[in-house]
Amino acid sequence: MLELKPNCECCDKDLPFNSIEAMICTYECTFCKSCVEEVLSDVCPNCGGGFCPRPVRPQTARRKGVGIQFQPASEKRILSRYSKDEMRNFAALVRGIAPEVR
Repeated sequence: MLELKPNCECCDKDLPFNSIEAMICTYECTFCKSCVEEVLSDVCPNCGGGFCPRPVRPQTARRKGVGIQFQPASEKRILSRYSKDEMRNFAALVRGIAPEVR
């Protein structure tokens, strides 16, 4: 099941389970839309992949046992081990390559 991380790994902005600003890579690295666009240039600093919007987990259990109250979002905050400058430099090396061929 998708882990809904509570914050941007770059700027530490809160990204609650229903945030439409949350972006993830294939490894579920989580960043806010602003950092993906302005700092990362759509390049995950951890794996080099691209980003897509993180799905929103339903607030209401419309099916038995399925919804945020049954599968809660993570409370563990994660920050990248890379500085913003390191992220920007890595993105500069990779951003010219389309995500599907990286």
